[in-house]
Amino acid sequence: MKFAITITLKKDVLDPQGKVVKQTLQGMGMNSLQNVRQGKYFEIEINEKDEFKANNIVKEMCDKLLANLIIEDYKINKI
Repeated sequence: MKFAITITLKKDVLDPQGKVVKQTLQGMGMNSLQNVRQGKYFEIEINEKDEFKANNIVKEMCDKLLANLIIEDYKINKI
């Protein structure tokens, strides 16, 4: 079973990388751009047939290592 995990900074956490990307894109003439937030993306394949169990395994991976729960949120999607 394969999952996609998107990790983003929480809304109230400053994103200096996103700010630099936004400024650069606006400097390239993309004036309609309002905001940019950067994040991380993982694709994880689990050798588990039970979708509930697989989702729990991936959630545990996110909680224990992939995401910093103090400053980041994550979203898990089956792909």
